[in-house]
Amino acid sequence: MGLKKGQTNNPNGRPKGSKNKANEAIRDKIQCLFEGNFDKIQTDIEKLDPKDRLKFLTDLMPYLVPKLQSTTYTNEIDWENIPEDKLDQLLNRYSDDKDS
Repeated sequence: MGLKKGQTNNPNGRPKGSKNKANEAIRDKIQCLFEGNFDKIQTDIEKLDPKDRLKFLTDLMPYLVPKLQSTTYTNEIDWENIPEDKLDQLLNRYSDDKDS
């Protein structure tokens, strides 16, 4: 009968950080292509206009270098759930630092 659309046999999905096998295979093939034809590719790239050369290189980058993930830092403090003695310690430390 099969699975419904969007349903998998792995409810957790692919583990975070695991590599996509299809992308890895493409990267390997591109790497082999470059290694086997490096001198010819270098010569051809040098013949391109600077604009075209840059486009060529930026189009290949995602296959050769992993993209960086953007991160967001949040400094949200749940003040309601901090015990009063800890708040007092923080306030005392802050006032001591301010006085020096």
